[in-house]
Parts: sequence; C-alpha cells; structure tokens
Amino acid sequence: MANRFARFPHLSVKRLISKGTRSVAGQVLIFQVALVVLLVACGVFALILQSERDNNAEARRRSTAVAQTFAHAPGVLAALRTPDPSRILQPLTEAARKAAGVDFIVVMDTEGIRYTHPLPDRIGKRFVGEIGPSLEGRTYVESVNGPLGREVQSTVPIENADREVVGLVSAGMKVKNVESQLARQLPIILGAGAGALVLSTGVTALVGRRLRRQTHSLAPAEMSLMYEHHDTVLHSVREGVLIVAADGRLILANDEARRLLELPSDVEGRPVAELPGLDPGTRELLASGREATDEVHLAGERLLAVNQRPTDREGDPRGTVVTLRDSTELQAVTGRAEVARERLRLLYDAGLRIGTSLDVLRTAGELARVPVPRFADFVTVDLADAVLHGEEPAPTATDMRRAAVCGIRDDHPLSAQGRLFDYLPSTPQARGYGSGSSQLVSDLPTATGWRVQDPERARAIIDYGIHSLITAPIQARGVVLGMANFWRARQHERFNEEDLSLAEELVARAAISIDNARRFTREHTLAVTLQRSLLPQAMPAQNALDIAYRYLPAQSGVGGDWFDVIPLPGSRVALAVGDVVGHGLHAAATMGRLRTAVHNFSALDLPPDELLSHLDDLVGSIDQKEAAESAAGVVGATCLYGIYDPVTRRYVVARAGHLARALVRPDGSVTFPDVPAGPPLGLGGMPFQTAEVCLAEGTQLVLYTDGLIEDRRRDLDVGLELLREALTGHPGRPPEETCQDVLDSLLPRRPKDDVALLVARTRALPPDRIAEWDVPADPAAVSGMRDAVSERLEAWGLSEFGFTMELILSELITNAIRYGTPPIHVRLIRDRTLICEVADGSSTSPHLRYAATTDEGGRGLFLVSQMAERWGTRYTPQGKVIWAEQALPEALQQPVPAAPW
Repeated sequence: MANRFARFPHLSVKRLISKGTRSVAGQVLIFQVALVVLLVACGVFALILQSERDNNAEARRRSTAVAQTFAHAPGVLAALRTPDPSRILQPLTEAARKAAGVDFIVVMDTEGIRYTHPLPDRIGKRFVGEIGPSLEGRTYVESVNGPLGREVQSTVPIENADREVVGLVSAGMKVKNVESQLARQLPIILGAGAGALVLSTGVTALVGRRLRRQTHSLAPAEMSLMYEHHDTVLHSVREGVLIVAADGRLILANDEARRLLELPSDVEGRPVAELPGLDPGTRELLASGREATDEVHLAGERLLAVNQRPTDREGDPRGTVVTLRDSTELQAVTGRAEVARERLRLLYDAGLRIGTSLDVLRTAGELARVPVPRFADFVTVDLADAVLHGEEPAPTATDMRRAAVCGIRDDHPLSAQGRLFDYLPSTPQARGYGSGSSQLVSDLPTATGWRVQDPERARAIIDYGIHSLITAPIQARGVVLGMANFWRARQHERFNEEDLSLAEELVARAAISIDNARRFTREHTLAVTLQRSLLPQAMPAQNALDIAYRYLPAQSGVGGDWFDVIPLPGSRVALAVGDVVGHGLHAAATMGRLRTAVHNFSALDLPPDELLSHLDDLVGSIDQKEAAESAAGVVGATCLYGIYDPVTRRYVVARAGHLARALVRPDGSVTFPDVPAGPPLGLGGMPFQTAEVCLAEGTQLVLYTDGLIEDRRRDLDVGLELLREALTGHPGRPPEETCQDVLDSLLPRRPKDDVALLVARTRALPPDRIAEWDVPADPAAVSGMRDAVSERLEAWGLSEFGFTMELILSELITNAIRYGTPPIHVRLIRDRTLICEVADGSSTSPHLRYAATTDEGGRGLFLVSQMAERWGTRYTPQGKVIWAEQALPEALQQPVPAAPW
C-alpha cells in the first residue's frame, strides 16, 4: 500500500492539513484521523479488560487442575504417613510444578504446615491462605499475596480411604505469568488502526486531487467569485445558451436564448419538445441531441446559427449544450461572400482546366465546359476560321466557325459545332468582335438585333427558355480571335453587370491559351509541310525491292525521323533510315540536311561504312559552325545505311548509333541480325563497320526508328519482342500489310514520338537477264567480246542497241587491259536499263578529259559519256568497276517476274 501512495509524492497529509479547515479534503482528513484514533483507543481498553478477566480465569482453572491431579496422584497418601514426608514429596512437587507450568505446588498437613515449597526455606512454615473450606472437603480458590507475589492459588483436600482429610495440596501461579492475549492482539489492533489511517489519508488525497482538478485548485472564495462571474457572463452575452438534460428537459436558458426563441419565464424544467413557438426543425434538433455546427434555423423572422454539443464527457452528466447566434444580417453578407468565393473558385478552375493542350479546338471545348452549369446553362465558342488553321483572323465577324458547344442538356436549339457564320452588324457578336468589348443582352425575348441573323432559330431559342446572353470577345495581343457566348435559361437568373465582368475574366484567361494553340498550329503546319517536303514524295522505280513505308509525326509535333530509297548503278538499291533527336522546325531542317547529304554521298557509290564516315565528318563540321553561331547543332543523330544487290542477293549494311533492322524470312520467321554498332553521328574518332548477309528472295527487310518500339511505359526489350510477334508467322504477307499490322500492334492512337517504318521485300534478277564473261588481258580479246555481246543482245531482242553497246564495251575493256590489272570481268545486265560493267583489279580511277587534235588517245571515255545514258566508277575490295547504262524504251522494259511467295 505504501508503494501505491508513493506514486503521489506531491500529495501528503501535511500539505492537505496546511490547507486548513477551509479545505473540504482537510476537514474530511481531520475527521477520519480522530475517528480512527478513538476506535483504536476503545479497542485497546476493551482488550485490556478482556485480557485481565481471561488471565484470572485461566490461572484459576490451571491451578485447580494441577492441585486436584497431584492430590489424587499415587504415592502422595503413603508419603504423608511416613515420618519425613518432605523428603519424598519435595522432589515430586517440583517435577510436577515444572511439568504443569505453575509457579508452586505446596503439600501441607491439616494444620497448614508446609511439607513442600519451591523455596526450601519456606518448608515447615504455615501456609498463607484459607484452608478451612478445604478441610471440609471442598476445593477452594483464592487470590493472595504470597511469598512469590500476587498469586491465584487453589487448595484441594487429600482424603484417605475413609473419606477423611489427612492433608492439603495447594497449587498456584502468578497472574502476570499467565500467557496474555493482549500481547498477541494489541499489534493487530494498532496495525489495523495505522492501516485505516493510511487508507483514509490516501482516499482523502485522491478526493482532494479530484476536487482540485474539478475546481482548478480554487479556494471557496475564488469559486464563489467564479460562479458570480459565470452567472454574470451567462446572462449578459449576446449569444443564447441552452442546457438540455438527457431526458430532453430544458435545464437552463440564459436571457439571450429566451429573447431569441421568445421563451416564457417558466420554461426551465419543461421538455424541449413542448416549448412553445419553436420551429419544427429547431425542436427536432434540440430533442435529438446530435452534434450540429452552425446549422441555420428559422425563429420567427430571425435566422439562427445553432451549435449543439454533448456534455457526457469525462464523467459529466449526460445532456447537450446549445448555443444560438442571430445571423440574419450575417447571412446576407455571407451570401454575397459565397457568391464572390464561388466566382473565385470558378476562375481558379478555369486556370487549371483551360489550356491543357496546344490544340485550338480542345482549348475552345475547355472554355465551353468550365462555366457550365455554375455560371451559364449553355456556352458556345465561335472562332475565326483562319484561327483554326493557325492564321491571323479577319478584321470583321465573317467566316466565324462554331468551335465548341456545351450545355446542361443536349436537346438545345443552339447551332451545332462546325457551323460557319457570317454575323450581321446588328448582332451582339458582330458588335463585340468589331469593338473588342463584351455585350450584355439581359432580356433576349424583347431584344431584336440578334434575331435578324436567324429568325427561326431565335424563336426556338426563346421557346426553349433561354432568356439572357453575354457575348465576350476572345482577345489576345490586341487581336480578336473569336467570341464566347454565355446563355442562361430558367435554371438561372438573368445576367447582370457583375456577371459581365466574370465572363470577361473567364474569356481573358482562355484567350491566351487559344492564341498559343493557334500559333502552335501554325508552326506545326509549317514544320509538317517542311518535313513532308523533305521526305520522299514517291518511291523511285526499281526492280530490286517491293517497298512500303509509313511516317507518323509525334503528338507534340514533327521530329527528325526520316527514311530514303536510293537506286544505285547495277540495279542495286540503297535503304537508309535516320533519326535526329528533338522536335520542331530545327529537327526537321536538320533531317533534311542529313537526307540530302546521304543522297550526295550515295551518288559517289560509296560502301556503307565509308558513306557513314563522310556523314559523320559532315555532322561534326555542322556542329562546330552552329556552336560558334550559338545555334542548337545536331545532337543525337543516328543513321542506318544498307545496299541490296538483286544480282547477287547480297545485303551490306552499317549503322551509326541506330537500331538494328529486322529480317523476315520467306517462311515467316524473324531474326535481328547483329550489325556492328557505330557511335552516333558527329562524335567522330571511331570507324564504322559493315555486315554482309545473303538474302533469300522474298525476304523482308524491316527498318524503323526508335519511336516504334520505345515507350515510357515499357522497356526496349519489350518493344522488340512486340515487333517480333507482329512480324512472325505471316509468310507471303505484302509489305503494305506488314506496315499497317506493325503500327496497329505497337503504337497507341497518338504516339509520343515520331515514327518512320520502311519494309522492303527482296527480289532477284533471273539468271537469263545476266551475262558474264572473264576477259584475258589481251587486246585481241576485245573483238571476241564484241561478238559475244552482240549475240546476247540479239537473244534479248535488243539487237538495235548492239552497235552502241559494242562501242562502249570496246572502250571500257581496252582501258581495263591497258591501264588496269587482271582479272578483268565483264557483266551485262538487262533491267529497266541496259547495264554493262567492266571490273578489274586496279584501283586507278579513270578521268574524262577533252583530247587535243594531235593526241593519239584520251577519247574513249568521252565517247562513252556521249553514247551512254550515264556512266561511273565504283570501288570494290578487289579493285574497281566501271559501268555504263543505256536507256531502254518503255515497251522493252520488262519487269522482273514476281516470285511465288
């Protein structure tokens, strides 16, 4: 228990007593201490009396029992008959005394002379006490002051066989030697008293603590003062206060509550459900006991703000406290503030929801949706038709197109989206467009100027219930782009001058977004036009590949993705795909420069790795120049360039930071052959490498840019796997279908990045259209070659081209024999043109020049250039090839037969 009270070190008896009798807890403590002390004293006194009585009784009982027992003990009577009884009885009495726990056992004769005694010097002397009753045969008990002190002794007669008294036995003991209950019970009584005192102190401490917590340690005088203040405030404040009990009875109503609710004087104690004059809603609230915060209730002509809270917290009695506040005037002010707050919220929402994109129509739709239904029942937005195309608007309200319509219902009679208007001068739209100021038509049925535009539709609008209109110009940078029309029907009051300012603010916020979207549309249109002009307009005529392609601009605008198909000498075709990081005009212009450079380098008939090296040098020089001019430069340009030869079916490719192409074999299987990855263009320092593969006829080459497979929502590996799935399992599918299926499988409806996709299915020239000869390094072999070429041309039905071709081959073979090195090889190809190629092992480049009249040589290549459609030189790892082409009439241009895929 001591440990329990140790938790309250700040609570002590001394502290409680120091509060004085004025403290309720102190008075209770003093009373409890006095009561406990009195009870303990009474208990001790009663215990003493009871102990004394019990000790005397115990001494009498024990002395009598011992005396009687010894008087009847065997041998006592015989010892009395001996001449010296003391010698026999003294040891016996001492042993019996010690065994019985008495203070003495005395044996005496009938004259009272002692035979035994604990004090031997007392033997032979007269017994102190009354022996008369015992001589008569009775047991006599008495209390005497004997030799040992205050004693209780019992005297018993010793009788012979004839019932004669021959001696006496007295046994006794001192009262103080009797075991007393006082020693055992007194600690219990005192301990119980101390426990009661401690318990009462603890209870008093707890009560005092609770009283201090409830009274905030206030003294009685302070509490009286607080009550007086509370009563004064309660009845003086200008706010009604009601206290309702749990059973619904009114406990207290202050003066203001009586005034506001017009309550009678005897209202306290009555159920709130029976209070006179209360509004049913107010009566229901007071009777329900539920929480309420600023609920507005009617009391006569007053509007009361009612707050109600329960009082059954922390042991308080159940019930409710109600406060009433007259908010009649405040309600009017609050109504105006709520209108202003709602308008600010509308403007805030307009700032968030209007202009989320750079699309003119979408922005106009956002302007039409935001005010419905909070400000207007219907909103229509009319923009100059030129604005929709990114151009500057006209100075008058002609060619106005309805860009957006929104309303609370869909069966309205307003003109639909997309309609073109030429507003008449009497209409509010024309007046607002021309003056740049908003127009308010607060009563449409009585106004006449707006009716002349479309009388039948105006009548339908009035019959529908639309009664007022605000038309505000959409104006940015001093230019009116269109008009926003706000219509109200029966659901709203008519527009007023305050509404006019809100409409102007709404439109002003949207005007900047619409103008930004218009300017973006213009730039986007220019960029798309530029990019499409830079991309191939049509595929060139060639027999090596079946071509299909797609280009999709990004949602955010045009980018730098591009592709190209370039016919090369010898019926070969070059395929190129590239990407310039970024969007906009700069990316499109850079793309055009790279595509032009690829065309120029391919005209030199360079291998793919050499072409990319030249392109890399070009991009590096562009970066240096533009960096010096503080321009953006070419950053992140990539390219893949490959050449397919339909004669050998060899495909040679190199790449500069670009994704590898996919191969779809004729059986429908898909692979991504590895091509050594060079660095992106413009970095320099690393050589490019080529990869060469032999393709079966009907193989599809799939070239693409990263926009096809890369996406923020998926990894590159996932995109490649999706591309594989879209290409796999469709043997013989035309390239056009392949393009469309790939786009449908991999791209969303509006891609984030631009995409270039090129699908080319390979063809092979038939062997009967190719003729090849190895020529010995002997001038005499030229005549034999002329005959062989003439025979082959005659077999092809091209004998009329024999003379020209024989002359061209004679000059080219003669130059190869004279200036080149073996081996010399001649190939004749019939395709869309007639092609002859002379290859030798020398890398010496022939040059065209004008021979003087005195020169014996130098006229061969001049003749070739004059007689051939075009000619040129390309270098191979084994040497060089000089080629020349002759154009064939369209009737003789036999297409390559399609393979049975």
